[in-house]
Amino acid sequence: MLFRLLNLPLPWLLGSLTAVLLWSLAAKRNLFWPVEFRNCGLVILGYMLGSSFTIATGLEIFKQLPAMFLATSSIILFSLFVGTIISRRTGLNPATSVLGSVPGGLTQMVVLSEEIAGSDLTVVTFMQTIRLLATVFIVPFIVIHGLAGDTPEAGAASVPAVSDSLIQTPWNAFIFTVIILISVRVALRTNMPTPFLLGPLLGTAALVLTGFQAPDPPSYLVLISQLCIGAYLGLSIKPARLENWKKLLPYTLGGSIAVVFFSLGAGYLLTRLHSLNLITAFLGTSPGGMGEMGLTAVMVGADVSLVAAYQLFRLSFILFIMTYLLKRHFGSVQTRKKSTT
Repeated sequence: MLFRLLNLPLPWLLGSLTAVLLWSLAAKRNLFWPVEFRNCGLVILGYMLGSSFTIATGLEIFKQLPAMFLATSSIILFSLFVGTIISRRTGLNPATSVLGSVPGGLTQMVVLSEEIAGSDLTVVTFMQTIRLLATVFIVPFIVIHGLAGDTPEAGAASVPAVSDSLIQTPWNAFIFTVIILISVRVALRTNMPTPFLLGPLLGTAALVLTGFQAPDPPSYLVLISQLCIGAYLGLSIKPARLENWKKLLPYTLGGSIAVVFFSLGAGYLLTRLHSLNLITAFLGTSPGGMGEMGLTAVMVGADVSLVAAYQLFRLSFILFIMTYLLKRHFGSVQTRKKSTT
């Protein structure tokens, strides 16, 4: 409630995150927040993001694929540059510093660090957590208090028109629920990254594109989603596990802020190439996470489907292309094991 009274961005997500983090540090004991609650929050968010897709936005996404590639490549290259600087300043090995700086998903980069030879899992987790927190706090603040007032038309494309939906029946809510459950199961079986978010997103989007109208979720579900995700993020931060965190923190935080403002510049360039407003472009190019940027897009009335598409493209690029390049450059754990036997 305090964050809402202070008119801070994403008050239920950032408020619960901050409260749980402060309580965890003050109590100096392990707190518990079921991961199932976080997963439920992600499912709700995935549905909201997927319901924003239309055939028109699908065509627009296809048209902007070259711009997505250029924006994603430039941001990743800049983050690699930041990681190199951090490595030189702090003495971290390059593999750890780069993995901690690349704007992939927190979970995905931590898992990848276990597969890259020479990387320090604890340091990568700390750096990715700081990067995520900096992005989650700074980007919504810039968007809501710095950019939102300048683009009143931003919300026009975020909500699909009812006339675009060909199929409207009393069974729609049930149909979407079944599709979401199936999508989550398929995402888990196929080892999709962030399955509880991407599964419902893709399943809902596919159903909407076939003509079904997605029911509007109750407002309290949006708040529950923020609370569930925020509390889980707050408990995932454990600075006590890292001995040199005081030395590493300023460089990691500074690098994260630099990437955010570089993303703002990339977003501005996108507005010159396509008919995007700056809020949508900035949220699309911001270094994630996709859930938090999607929530911000919903709150400010940006083009949610385009924001999700840009974020999904960046995540896919990192998972399928950067993963291969990083393993090839630094070597994988399996390769090192084979070479020593």
